[in-house]
Amino acid sequence: MLIRIDADSPRPLFEQVASSVRGGILAGRVGAGDRLPAARDVAEALDINLHTVLRAYQQLRDEGLVDLRRGRGAVIAASAAPLAALADDVAGLVRRAAALGISPTTLAAVVTEIES
Repeated sequence: MLIRIDADSPRPLFEQVASSVRGGILAGRVGAGDRLPAARDVAEALDINLHTVLRAYQQLRDEGLVDLRRGRGAVIAASAAPLAALADDVAGLVRRAAALGISPTTLAAVVTEIES
């Protein structure tokens, strides 16, 4: 799996790494049981701190998308499958919001508010 970051982005690096993995799940590039690259390998490839990658993996674990196991590494959890199934629905919602002139930030705030 290819994990990308943008060094010029104001978003924290760990969020970018986690977002890249989420994007891979949504796009169907990775699925339940697939192993993520070792945190050390990602850190070296992206020239970032190992703890940054570990924090991203822990965030994904907290979201229920990744299982972290000693000796086995980070593996996409079975509970990630519904996320991929929602990809088309989410894309449709984003397109509809854009057509209505609603910004992605406002849409995210609405979704968060509805969740509460």
